[in-house]
Amino acid sequence: MVRRWRPTPCNVVQAAAAAIVVVRLLPGARRPAPLEPRPGPLGASVSVIVPARDEEHRIGPLLAALAGDPQVGEVVVVDDESADATAAVAAASGARVVPGRPLPVGWVGKPWALQQGLEAVDSDWVVTLDADVVPRPGFVGALLEAAGAGGWDVLTVGPRFVLGGAGEQLLHPAMLATIVYRFGAPGGTVNRRRALANGQCLVARRTRLIELGGFGAAAGHLTDDIALARTLAAGGAKVGFLDGSLLVEVDMHASVAEVWREWGRSLPMADATPPLQQAADLAVVWLAQALPLPRLLAGRGTPADVALVALRLGLVAATAGSYRRPAPFTWAAPIADVPAAARLTWGAVRPVRRWRGRSYPAGPPAGSAGRSG
Repeated sequence: MVRRWRPTPCNVVQAAAAAIVVVRLLPGARRPAPLEPRPGPLGASVSVIVPARDEEHRIGPLLAALAGDPQVGEVVVVDDESADATAAVAAASGARVVPGRPLPVGWVGKPWALQQGLEAVDSDWVVTLDADVVPRPGFVGALLEAAGAGGWDVLTVGPRFVLGGAGEQLLHPAMLATIVYRFGAPGGTVNRRRALANGQCLVARRTRLIELGGFGAAAGHLTDDIALARTLAAGGAKVGFLDGSLLVEVDMHASVAEVWREWGRSLPMADATPPLQQAADLAVVWLAQALPLPRLLAGRGTPADVALVALRLGLVAATAGSYRRPAPFTWAAPIADVPAAARLTWGAVRPVRRWRGRSYPAGPPAGSAGRSG
């Protein structure tokens, strides 16, 4: 049963949240098409930098893909004090291994590893990839072409995700949807206050990135990609985010428990978002994404809930290309929206400052970032 809409405080606030979401999603109708691989010779040199800490069991497919790509001039793996055979696996795959130096005060592991990689290369362009990413041949050509055409100083792209069983297929898209409800559909130059980025795949002109301070812009942040994009954009850099689902794939997690624990750690972007903005984002997620379906099922829904559920199903269809098929349970992801919103809320209230065996002190205030000295 659908109840007649009345101007109660709850309904009015929900209507406001719905309006915000619609405004955020409307530009998605004009978003650029996914980038396509551009094989062939390049007129520039390219170094791929891979930060790696205890990645011996995941880094192999990435290195194999890079070794077979003629557009990649060199592969530099920064071994961030791994306790396993990461360095040996990387060297056996033909990569140049840079032993990571001890972590300085004020730095988080990944941006420190990336900074060391940046200092170790002298190519025209740098591409950074996480160890669990697998690129397609021609991805470098596509990144360089897009960065040049857009005039971007830094460009990141969203991948195609590889999911496991039903639990991952339900929870991961629900968590991904919380990003879209908070920031809209990515595509083009990002807003400096609300910049969205994906550190799994980044490209930049090397000299320009050094001029901008390198990865020191995100030195103390666990959500380093968001902090990097927002700090650089606030400093006048042009930062872009495009759909790279035809260029790179990533298998981020081995189980639904890992999705819950690990992605739930970074998804709130707690150390890169001011508290008031984070509270507003959480309200939008709960009111416009998580609650409309339960309200309808409980017989307490209004026409606004019907419209929001229809919008949510439209988003399911729109994000289908972000997942490698077959992934049949992603279509039922809205049933996991309440757990996803709850995990997002818990991560915002109780942010985790531990990652890969390291514990970090409380991060810098949202919107600030350390600079390399």
